[in-house]
Amino acid sequence: MGFFGASRQATPPASGSLEGQVLIAMPNIPDRKMERAAIFLCAHSERGAMGLILNKLVRDMSFIDLLRQLRIMPKASRVEGIPVQFGGPVDTERGFVLHSGEYEAGSNTMRIGGHAGLNLGLTATVDVVTDIAEGRGPRASMLALGYAGWGAGQLEAELARHAWLICPSDDFLLFGQQYQLKWEHGLRKMGITPSQLSRDSGRA
Repeated sequence: MGFFGASRQATPPASGSLEGQVLIAMPNIPDRKMERAAIFLCAHSERGAMGLILNKLVRDMSFIDLLRQLRIMPKASRVEGIPVQFGGPVDTERGFVLHSGEYEAGSNTMRIGGHAGLNLGLTATVDVVTDIAEGRGPRASMLALGYAGWGAGQLEAELARHAWLICPSDDFLLFGQQYQLKWEHGLRKMGITPSQLSRDSGRA
């Protein structure tokens, strides 16, 4: 399998879906890969959930490296500065691009977040990478390898154990490049400081 697999069809969000929200990891989260993570939920239903980590990078790969592997010749000068983000520990050789809603790659783009008032798309085929490389991609985007996944009831159980807080998404969380500030930004959106969590993480 290459970096970008076949597209996935959207499923209508169930009542109470957290699609379009951001999970903020609590200090007591047991999985160290998720420490201080901010995760955008691309899908959430009774069958499970899927999200992309917004604030961790793939350290040993640049966008130019990815283009070389895909044999795509960049034509836009700004591609040099595009990071490759660590989307999560599942399918880490598969790429996902979360992007602003004005861009669409036909049936390969899944519309997400509409019921939460968002206009976003998720494209998991090479079309979007080619368009970004040629300067005709989306206005805003984040490119990630891998994703975070939960089976049926798993995320709900983690929420019940206070492993996550939930906050609304915004452009800084989704597309900002000050990655080290996103976790605290998410907390402050909810009126919480990191020092409060360290004192009272079990009851937040």
